[in-house]
Amino acid sequence: MKHKENITYKAGDLVEGDKYRIETDSMGPIKVSADRLWGAQTERSLLHFSIGEDRMPLIVNHAYGYVKKAAAVVNKEAGILSEDKAELIINVADEVISGQLDNEFPLYVWQTGSGTQTNMNINEVISNRAIQKVGGKLGTKNPIHPNDHVNMSQSSNDTFQTAMHIATVLEFSNRLIPRIEALIDVMWEKAVGWVDVVKIGRTHLQDATPLTVGQEWSGYVTQLKDALQLIKNSMSGLYQLAAGGTAVGTGINTLSGFGVSIAAEIARLTEHPFVTAPNKYAAQASLDAMVNASAALRSLAVALMKIANDIRWLGSGPRAGIHELQLPANEPGSSIMPGKVNPTQEEALIMVCIQVIGNDNAVAVAGSQGNFELSTMRPIITKNVLHSSLILADVCQNWRKYSVEGITLDKKGIEKYVNESLMLVTSLSPVIGYDKASAIAHQAHAQSITLREAAIASGYITEDEFDKIIDPSTMVGDPRKDLGLV
Repeated sequence: MKHKENITYKAGDLVEGDKYRIETDSMGPIKVSADRLWGAQTERSLLHFSIGEDRMPLIVNHAYGYVKKAAAVVNKEAGILSEDKAELIINVADEVISGQLDNEFPLYVWQTGSGTQTNMNINEVISNRAIQKVGGKLGTKNPIHPNDHVNMSQSSNDTFQTAMHIATVLEFSNRLIPRIEALIDVMWEKAVGWVDVVKIGRTHLQDATPLTVGQEWSGYVTQLKDALQLIKNSMSGLYQLAAGGTAVGTGINTLSGFGVSIAAEIARLTEHPFVTAPNKYAAQASLDAMVNASAALRSLAVALMKIANDIRWLGSGPRAGIHELQLPANEPGSSIMPGKVNPTQEEALIMVCIQVIGNDNAVAVAGSQGNFELSTMRPIITKNVLHSSLILADVCQNWRKYSVEGITLDKKGIEKYVNESLMLVTSLSPVIGYDKASAIAHQAHAQSITLREAAIASGYITEDEFDKIIDPSTMVGDPRKDLGLV
């Protein structure tokens, strides 16, 4: 690069009053802010892909730290990377993993579909930070070269898939799964506590036969447990890593057995059971494991949306709605109606679920777009899966803390609905027949009288028979057995 006075600058030189330094790559020199650790390829990506405000999730960069650390360990043990260089890379990779260098990872999601620029961002930062630690000159690639040393035995094509799998496993394990489990625990406590509270059931949005609140909530718990199991099951595919396949899956420019060794080292570092993918061609040409993980997140969103809608409807009112549930009042619900309280946590949860379903649609389409030996839709899939996991984890925690834990029952309202329900007539069918029981229900509704009054007036049944047969507590089966409490 030449200054206006025709002075030629070399890699690492400072220019414009030391505001910038010169970094180089195969395309030539480019100016980079002197206070940044990234290099030429990162700078070019920032220039060419400044699209929107979506940045590569930092957890992907942290996961890449594990990849670079593990690669340095394996290369050192194989004798192709000197111990001093390996230790420098390992030391800086630890800083990447811990988040100390987060400000050095500015790239946008919307970049090359292989994730090459994110890989090079990591390589360049580790290179320059290592140079900085030994008192060298930034940008010179000496003593640590981003390609020759940090990227040794690797390609973006195998390491980005590896990093996205690690990131997703860490996000699921450290944040999402514990928060789903905590929500399930609280909902189960509610189910057990309300196991004997008889309420009216509803099908087609119409009155149906009774069940208990505990039975109803046990259904919610089971939905969440099933969705959680799908998420855990999806992790088996995420544990398979493409590292070792390099460019197209053949492992060119890498060591024999490198894939097995780096996966074992990543498993040791993360304490998760990562293994080398048995077929690197599938691992690099497709993103099926991430698509499957996204589908599992969608299943959770579908279950949560159903439950949240039930709860906000059951809490509607307080005077003109169902109001079987009393939801916590966390904040004023209206800027114009004093005293109004809204089911805001449920509304937020439903919006998150809608977003997750939308994210999954994008993931499914992107997953179908792999061509030949490489899927080049990786950044959008990574961003959407991690985004879905993050917002689901957060909303599960908030919904549990600020709504579910504080929900109580309006037992008077519940009892009133049970006693006034016309569908209690169902228990009369085996005694007087379906047609007669149906006529009683219609008569009660038409004349706005109780079911008991209509039944006795029909002459089909006596008062004593009615009182013996129509006992809501006998119509709910065995709720304690249903919940496994006996």
